[in-house]
Amino acid sequence: MSQPLIISAGMPRAGSGWYYNLIHDLIVSSGGQDARQIRKKYHLERLLTEVNCNIATLNFHRLIPVLLPARFGNKYVIKTHAGPDTLVRLLIHARWIYVIYIYRDPRAALLSAFEYGQRATSMGRPNAFSQLTNLDEAAIFIEKYIRIWEAWSKVNDVMLIRYEDLLSKYSEKFENTLEFLDLHPPFLERENLFDQYRPGKGDPNQVGTHFSRGEAERFRQVLTAEQLEKFSLMNEPILLRMGYEK
Repeated sequence: MSQPLIISAGMPRAGSGWYYNLIHDLIVSSGGQDARQIRKKYHLERLLTEVNCNIATLNFHRLIPVLLPARFGNKYVIKTHAGPDTLVRLLIHARWIYVIYIYRDPRAALLSAFEYGQRATSMGRPNAFSQLTNLDEAAIFIEKYIRIWEAWSKVNDVMLIRYEDLLSKYSEKFENTLEFLDLHPPFLERENLFDQYRPGKGDPNQVGTHFSRGEAERFRQVLTAEQLEKFSLMNEPILLRMGYEK
């Protein structure tokens, strides 16, 4: 019996790794499949990254091979930072894929991206964010993902979730996730996962979560008044649509 492919999509530095791992473990505990094992069994190594089974784009040539295991009865979740296209919209409408998109205040995301990259560089382990040498470059980097959020927000039947709400309303959003994905883990496993991933409890060193500080509006204390004004005005209309105050 075929199963829907679950896509945990998100803005970089918006808790997407943390949320992906929560969804992954909820699916496995509900009788679904470990995505890393699916990656190996179906030889998807070229399409899905090793740690969080991230797919770079959702175009036909990448998505269809990743969709096939689900059509063969394997319910599992992949991760992406990419936006939707016509194929994705059609597959969502057909209930062949389910998408949850997590996002964050862009001002917090750009600050987190810059700091994460600089911290990695200082430790001698540069990452994809290390190319961001100042906050202006980080703002330009995040701009792309604001447009991706906008695209997902216009797709019917996609669950949108704010990182800040996952922090402040964790119990409610945990339940929303289970309901949206139609997951029914055994009570004890459900309670263990609820506790394992709740804010403030998770291990920041856990592979794949990319979790650091987890503070919703730290940017208001870190950015100067001029920087805050600049980055707020840069995307003021869309900030309001995302549900954030200037």
